Amino acid sequence: MSDPSETPTELRNPFSSVPIEITISVGKARPLIRDLLKMGKNAVLPLDRGVDDAVELYVGERLIARGELEEMEGENEGQLAVRLTEVADLQDGLG
Repeated sequence: MSDPSETPTELRNPFSSVPIEITISVGKARPLIRDLLKMGKNAVLPLDRGVDDAVELYVGERLIARGELEEMEGENEGQLAVRLTEVADLQDGLG
C-alpha cells in the first residue's frame, strides 16, 4: 500500500526520498596570495556580491536555483534560510 502523501513522481522513482547536499554560494573572493597569507583573525575578505544580491544553489557543479538569504523565525529563530526566487527545470534530472 502506498503512502497517500507521496506524489506520483515519488512512487515511480525510488531515489526521490534520498537526501541530497545543496551548496549555497553567496559570492567569490579573489585576493592575491600575499594578501591571503597576511590575513588573520577578524580580517575582512570582500566578496564580489552585495548583501541584497541573490545567492546561488548548486548540486555538484549544476546551478539549480537562485534565492534570497533570510533569517528564520519561531523555534528556528536566528537560523539562515534561502527563499527561492528562480528554480531551474530539473525534469531531465541533475546530470
